[in-house]
Amino acid sequence: MGLDGPNAAHVLLGGGIGAGKSTVAEIFVQDGFHVIDADEIGAEILGPGADATRLVAQQWPAAVSNGIVNRRALAQIVFADEDELRQLESITHPGIAAEIARRVAERSGDVVVEIPLQHLVLSGNWFKIAVVAEEEIRIARAVARGGDISDVRRRVSSQVSNEEWADWSDTVIDNSGAWAETLSAVRAVIDEVRK
Repeated sequence: MGLDGPNAAHVLLGGGIGAGKSTVAEIFVQDGFHVIDADEIGAEILGPGADATRLVAQQWPAAVSNGIVNRRALAQIVFADEDELRQLESITHPGIAAEIARRVAERSGDVVVEIPLQHLVLSGNWFKIAVVAEEEIRIARAVARGGDISDVRRRVSSQVSNEEWADWSDTVIDNSGAWAETLSAVRAVIDEVRK
């Protein structure tokens, strides 16, 4: 049930853009979990001079300028074509998974890894939590954070459905309603994970 050792809970927190993963992750932080953000690691993997950046420049030269990946331009390319997205994942995911494993190994306590995709393969025993929300709510949240609405809609349409997240997970947190309901649901899940 996501426990590696008697005192450590290892949780994968997944969900699509605008579902509210980061907000839910903050509740875990308040309960003493250390959060690892796979997106942040992905940005590091695609940093200047990195091997993955060189491979991205070869595959999608329009998305790289002076050795720097334009993540928005890259997203517009890969989220419009599933094959392109899988190609990007084949470049970035091994490095992301290795860095997550390294950071988890450094921790003796409870860890949450926030992931935007189901395809990231991590070794170990993980309790999987899916954060979901109604599509229009997700779009509105992403646009409110500065996203272009057409780009956001394209990304949402390319991502897996709430039903697929539910199939992937051990439990689902619906973040469509009142914050008090989400908070209560997360607290209950934290209690379950730590049993």
